[in-house]
Amino acid sequence: MARATRIALFEREVRERLSRAALELVLGRAEVISEGQRSVRAGRDAYFGSTMLTIDLPALELLLRDACDAGTARRVAGLLESDTQAAAYIEALAGREAARVAGAPPKTVSTHVAIRAQAAKVFIDIDVEATF
Repeated sequence: MARATRIALFEREVRERLSRAALELVLGRAEVISEGQRSVRAGRDAYFGSTMLTIDLPALELLLRDACDAGTARRVAGLLESDTQAAAYIEALAGREAARVAGAPPKTVSTHVAIRAQAAKVFIDIDVEATF
């Protein structure tokens, strides 16, 4: 085993995240499908539904520098899970969709988000519960 006679003063760390412009592009161009129902039970006015976003990377290949393949879709899905700006965008979108489907703006919105990649697409599934 070699003996170190000199040590590094600095440690370097490489981090990867989605660029802000790319985040706006992929979330802004995602296909959005929402379904749900508003109902009143026991005096509680609530909406229960789901919203699904589909990000088709090959459809964006003219706008993105990186390969729009299955490997990139897995990386995007993983990075979306830990991105606070993406989470805020997804939460706001879920609230807007709940208001659109239910016909009124909700007072509170609660979500559960699942993100996955399949082939070169990223799917964001959002279970939504809102109260009025």
